[in-house]
Amino acid sequence: MRSSSGKNSSGNNGGSRGGNSGGRGGSGGGRGNHRGAGNSRDDKQGGGRPKKPRPEERRYDVGPGATQEGPKSGRGGAARGGAKGGPRQGQQRGGRTAPARSREYEARTEERNRDRYAGKKDVKLPKTFPGAEQEGERLQKVLARAGYGSRRACEELIEQARVEVNGEIVLEQGKRVDPEKDEVKVDGLTVATQSYQFFSLNKPAGVVSTMEDPEGRQCLGDYVTNRETRLFHVGRLDTETEGVILLTNHGELAHRLTHPKYGVKKTYLAAIVGPIPRDLGKKLKDGIQLEDGYARADHFRVVEQTGKNYLVEVTLHEGRKHIVRRMLAEAGFPVEKLVRTSFGPITLGDQKSGWLRRLSNTEVGMLMKEVDL
Repeated sequence: MRSSSGKNSSGNNGGSRGGNSGGRGGSGGGRGNHRGAGNSRDDKQGGGRPKKPRPEERRYDVGPGATQEGPKSGRGGAARGGAKGGPRQGQQRGGRTAPARSREYEARTEERNRDRYAGKKDVKLPKTFPGAEQEGERLQKVLARAGYGSRRACEELIEQARVEVNGEIVLEQGKRVDPEKDEVKVDGLTVATQSYQFFSLNKPAGVVSTMEDPEGRQCLGDYVTNRETRLFHVGRLDTETEGVILLTNHGELAHRLTHPKYGVKKTYLAAIVGPIPRDLGKKLKDGIQLEDGYARADHFRVVEQTGKNYLVEVTLHEGRKHIVRRMLAEAGFPVEKLVRTSFGPITLGDQKSGWLRRLSNTEVGMLMKEVDL
């Protein structure tokens, strides 16, 4: 009895396990059959409910021109307008697209707005920084560019009441001026703007006092060939006469420096052979009769004497041709060598023969003061 019951129980357990496993197998088979059956039913129905598209198959082009097959263009409507900040093709109101405005409507709107504001004054917008509405340059900037030091140093000149514009002393900082129109002075001397150039040349003997020479001789233009602006000489010197000659592009200054009205003085050193009488200086100051009238010296003195060789200094304000040579020759003392040592306030100093130097602002100011500029 025990063995038979044991066999039966084990058989029943085995059967149940077999049934369960069979059930699992059956359920697994059912799941497989369900999927297969569902797909086959959808395929057979065809016109039933549409199947849900996969994420990669979804379409976002729902704007105008979209079709079931896909968008007309390569990019979707969402990319073309609205979704990522792109331009909108049309506003939708109540599910409808608003019609675009016609050109006639836009023209009438613009004309109506123009008529509305026709009688009103123009609104002046504020400037971005104080003083921007003013014209010209700041005074300290003009002074610094002219060579009077840094801007801070030029501000100190203004604080010391040493700068004047158009005859009035400037005390406030930041005043704006027009360098081409306004007259700016420092310590009573006119400030030359950057557009003008002033040079002093120690002309050697044998150089012609012209900017160009058709005969090919050495001339003044050979010393300023590398200048950007065209310069011209102030007055002339004889070919064999050495010394100071001015070059500039300031036409008015050059004209006044050579005009007899202003009487700018020039000083010369002349080498003559003596002995000379004591009254030679008085005779030159009283006047020497020449072919073209009297010529008078403003000053005369003996600088050096070596035996019969004399070095004399003659100052006069005339600028006639060969004036010094003709005066001394008429007095009985032909000139062997002649050097001009100064032209107004500009002196030769230790400037070597053939050297060109730029005049300082102080020298230019003194020149302008000499001729009331």
